[in-house]
Amino acid sequence: MTEPLRSDVLISGGGLVGQALALALARHGLSSQIVDPADPVATIAPGFDGRASAIASAVWRMFEVIGIADRLADHGCPIRAIKVSDGGPKENGGGGELDFVTAEDAPALGTMVENRRLRLALAAGIAEAPLVRLFAPAKVAARDVGPHGVTLTLADGTTLAAPLLIVAEGRRSPTRDAAGFSIANWSYHHHAMIGAVVHAKPHDHVAHEIFFPSGPFALLPLVDDERGRHRSAFVWTVSEKDGPGFAKLGDRGFTAELEKRAGGLLGAMELVAPRMTYPLGFHHSAKIVADRIVLVGDAAHGIHPIAGQGLNLGLRDVAALTEVLVEGARLGLDLGDAALLARYQRWRGLDNLMVSLATDGLTRLFGIPGRTASLVRRTGLGAVQRMPALKRFFMDEARGEAGDLPRLLAGTEI
Repeated sequence: MTEPLRSDVLISGGGLVGQALALALARHGLSSQIVDPADPVATIAPGFDGRASAIASAVWRMFEVIGIADRLADHGCPIRAIKVSDGGPKENGGGGELDFVTAEDAPALGTMVENRRLRLALAAGIAEAPLVRLFAPAKVAARDVGPHGVTLTLADGTTLAAPLLIVAEGRRSPTRDAAGFSIANWSYHHHAMIGAVVHAKPHDHVAHEIFFPSGPFALLPLVDDERGRHRSAFVWTVSEKDGPGFAKLGDRGFTAELEKRAGGLLGAMELVAPRMTYPLGFHHSAKIVADRIVLVGDAAHGIHPIAGQGLNLGLRDVAALTEVLVEGARLGLDLGDAALLARYQRWRGLDNLMVSLATDGLTRLFGIPGRTASLVRRTGLGAVQRMPALKRFFMDEARGEAGDLPRLLAGTEI
């Protein structure tokens, strides 16, 4: 029988979170083998994914440590201000506003980067990391979790072994479900429509979030394209009954609706990225560790995009888990040891829950129709606007700087 290929950890799932974790571990001398069913060439193709992500400042510091920030430098657009408003009609109590503006010498609230650029930077980093081995496209035919380690058998017969299996498979994680993790989940009965536009007016590094009764609408600044045209990403939430109708609109009709929602903020628009539509839901696993198995990213938690924190939550998992495993390895511990993994559970369990519940609460608050609800929202936005300490709290949250930060998020090696 052929001996399995061994590494310090196995990572099931080679998306943004899984690859970032492999690079963070490799930076500190730990080897990993990533298994992913997707073709890596297809995932970096221009038409594969029109999404963009707001990378929190703390996460960007981790990118600097693990060596991908330089690869993204020309493709990231700093967010210097966020303007939030209630978009209900004025006669129905709309018009409340709140803004978060960074000082010139302060860190940005975040950096907008297209997901394709993130994938390219991570792929380049993986290609140069001798401690990382990527099996893709590859499917897992069998998993064996034993008292001394985990073995994965791939469809081609290759066997991989390590003391720990890290699950980074996304929302519909088959490994998580097979391992018996209990998931709380529900649908918001909304669809998110995403893409990117060029527009006539400069965005001035300002992100806009407008809360309409039908759902939030966000415009997020991107770097200008190679022709010098101003660009922004959009995330537009509509009820699930209206989603199919908007999806069927031609580009001209869809752009007209976009401009209407934007209210002239950025002038005339033109679509420049593939439109995508997907249903919105919530899921959360209270338990994120089991025998020799750990959940990270969307396998552990999935939230509404209302605050742009979904990917950042997953990358905060990466920073914490890396610190736990690196310190455990230095002490000579088994990386699948239950006591070691319990530290990760304590560190990330509460933060993930609090952010998930806060996001869910915002989604429900801003989704309540009617004059009274709109008046409450306006009053709340106005109150926060007049309280500098509370604004600083929300800005720290946006930057990912609140709570017990792993060292990677502070920009230092472990």
